[in-house]
Amino acid sequence: MAEQLYAACAAQARRPVFYTALGVPDRIDARFELYTLHVLLVLLRLREEGQQGAETAQDLFDTYVSALDNTLRELGVGDVAVGKKMRRLGEAMYGRMAAYEKAILAADEDALATALARNIVESEAATAETGVMAGYAMRTRAALAKQSFEDVKASPAWAELAPEAA
Repeated sequence: MAEQLYAACAAQARRPVFYTALGVPDRIDARFELYTLHVLLVLLRLREEGQQGAETAQDLFDTYVSALDNTLRELGVGDVAVGKKMRRLGEAMYGRMAAYEKAILAADEDALATALARNIVESEAATAETGVMAGYAMRTRAALAKQSFEDVKASPAWAELAPEAA
């Protein structure tokens, strides 16, 4: 179940439009940001389902962390260094999720656009592209909210990107 949910998040985060029309650099660190955003959107929805949702959210989170570990190993990071790199990645992931979650829960598109800009394109100010991504994230949150728990688990609803991004 969690693997399927993570795969859906990863597939959405890999959509070419993010890297072409929205200017996300095609680098591992920028992909990490999009993976984190998509996983967080699903986690937030799952947590609304009480204990069962919290358990599913934890399974998804654990699957994401495991995928990060596997990616490091595939990139040739040695066993000794994986622990250190995972600790740094974990800190980065928690920081991103906290910043994104605060903005999403407050429905503050501008704050989310600024956080995305800081982390994806290393800009202290939101860009037009991160504004489009923030709007997309807010629409995705709304789309996920309309889905039943079972439907989210089977196939999360992703919002369409704004026409100017397609």
